Amino acid sequence: MKITSAFDSGAIEVLSLDDPANIRLRLRKDNAADFHQWFHFRLTGAAGLPLRMVFENAATAAYADGWHGYRCVASYDRQNWFRIEGTRYHDGQLVVEHVPERDSVFYAYFEPYSYERHLDLVARAERSPQVRLRNLGLTVEGRDLDLVTVGGDAPGRMPVWIIARQHPGETMAEWFVEGLLERLLDPADPVARKLRAQAVLHIVPNMNPDGAVRGNLRTNAAGRNLNREWRAPDPVASPEVFLVRAEMERTGCGLFLDIHGDETLPYVFFSTAEEVPGFTAAAATAQARFIEAFLAASPDFQTTEGYKPGRFGEELLTLASKWVANHFGCVSLTLEMPFKDNALLPDEAVGWNGARSKRLGAAMLDPILRHVATCSQPTLDSAILQETNT
Repeated sequence: MKITSAFDSGAIEVLSLDDPANIRLRLRKDNAADFHQWFHFRLTGAAGLPLRMVFENAATAAYADGWHGYRCVASYDRQNWFRIEGTRYHDGQLVVEHVPERDSVFYAYFEPYSYERHLDLVARAERSPQVRLRNLGLTVEGRDLDLVTVGGDAPGRMPVWIIARQHPGETMAEWFVEGLLERLLDPADPVARKLRAQAVLHIVPNMNPDGAVRGNLRTNAAGRNLNREWRAPDPVASPEVFLVRAEMERTGCGLFLDIHGDETLPYVFFSTAEEVPGFTAAAATAQARFIEAFLAASPDFQTTEGYKPGRFGEELLTLASKWVANHFGCVSLTLEMPFKDNALLPDEAVGWNGARSKRLGAAMLDPILRHVATCSQPTLDSAILQETNT
């Protein structure tokens, strides 16, 4: 019996593997910071054996409250991931009990989204004549920071910015972007066609590829939490934010969405902008209209549960969506998805997963179109005709 994690997003520390009924593990910290909660590893040679895996330092994880009601995910083929019912948090330890059916099984905190899949996603997107793929620059470790731009720079088109995975362990965020891009680039989808005709969408599928490959929970390779870097990004320690923010200054921003996952709350919700200095009545009306449209587009989304006011305190304007709301004065929201399940529409087999995140991403096109159509004035017919002819 062996445990390995020397692969893309792999992360675990093995303390003892002598007894299948008492496997002792530790959650590994981010490479340059103390955050720990993400895990992803492969266990081999244990088909049919009753396993009891104990994560000894679960109580000191970044969001220990998130273990309550959490169920580990597992896969035999790395394509189909399921939840392990025998998961519980007890006396400060996360305990996972499972009898694997095969000799090779992968366990993870949430369904992974590999860097190879990221590269496939942006390459697939670039095949569309509607897409321009750009490398904004390099990350701390020299990886490409990819920007997918959909739609041209014709006058009057609203610039829409969507970024994902500032926190690399929140893999549901890139699953969301995959679903959004697939629908947005569908030549037969009428919502996508109309949106492409009226807006230019700038999409960063993975803000933190270094952290993603390393198996970090929240930070980049330099140990920076990118979603606390927006007020004054360091071009050396947080080039990912520095580069994206500079491009946003060039293009302008009429709508901003920052896609995340929340370890604790079993809901899909927005973190909104009411606390941002300069938040106006007009901004409140536009934000409410966007939220209403998303409620209509997806029953997975709700507005009852979410973050309490004052959560971010003095850090407020270091967060992406809060800085953008203050700087550009546009609708600017952080979307949170659960690591566990959606309590409104639970799925016992898979909980919240990649496929559900993709569907939510596809549904986001509807409120984006409503926002763009409400706030923009250009006539669409000629733009749609031009796209059809090209």
